[in-house]
Amino acid sequence: MDEGDRHLLILEQGSCKLYETFATTHAPGYWTGGSGAIWDLNQNQQRPQGWTSADASGLAILPGLIRYHEVMVEGEIRHAIRFTLSSIRSAYIPPASHSDGRAGCSTSAPAMGQRFRLRADFDISGFSAPVQVILRAMKKWGIVLADTGSNMYISGEHHDDWDDGMLAELGQVTAGDFEAVCTGDPVGYGSCQ
Repeated sequence: MDEGDRHLLILEQGSCKLYETFATTHAPGYWTGGSGAIWDLNQNQQRPQGWTSADASGLAILPGLIRYHEVMVEGEIRHAIRFTLSSIRSAYIPPASHSDGRAGCSTSAPAMGQRFRLRADFDISGFSAPVQVILRAMKKWGIVLADTGSNMYISGEHHDDWDDGMLAELGQVTAGDFEAVCTGDPVGYGSCQ
C-alpha cells in the first residue's frame, strides 16, 4: 500500500503548464489523483479563495522545491522554500487560498502561506557549502508554510545525487531560528471566519 501524500508533479515544457496531484495512484493504463491543480506558468495566477491544490495551502508545489542544480551547480536559490508543520490554524495568507486548519482557530498556530525568514544573525559558517546555499536562501527569501506534515520539513526535487548526510545538517536549524514575516492578514477559513 502506498503511503504519504503521493504528490505527482508534471511540467509540460513548451506550454509552461504545471500539473500537480495529491493522493496519486497508478494502475495499468491510467492514473488517479485525490486533488490537484493545473498552473499556467506564463501567468502570475492565484487559486480562488477557499480552493485547495495538491498542497493544503492552495499553492503550487514545484516553485518552492529546492533543486539540486540550484544548490550544487548555481550555488544560489532565488525563491522562497516551501515547508510543512503539523499544527496549522484554520486560516491562510494570500497568495495561499486554503487551509486544512488542524489547530482550529488558535492564533498561536501559523496560517497557511505564512512566511518565515531565518534570522539575519544566525551563523551559517559551520555548515557545508551546499547547506549554506540553502540557509542563505532562507535568510533572503524565507520559507513559506505550504502543507500539513512533519514539523519544519522542507522539500526538494528528487535527485539521485543528493547527499543525505549533508542534507541532515539542516536538522540543526530549529523553528526558533526563524522570525515571522508579515505579508498580510490571515483570512479565516471554515468556522474561523
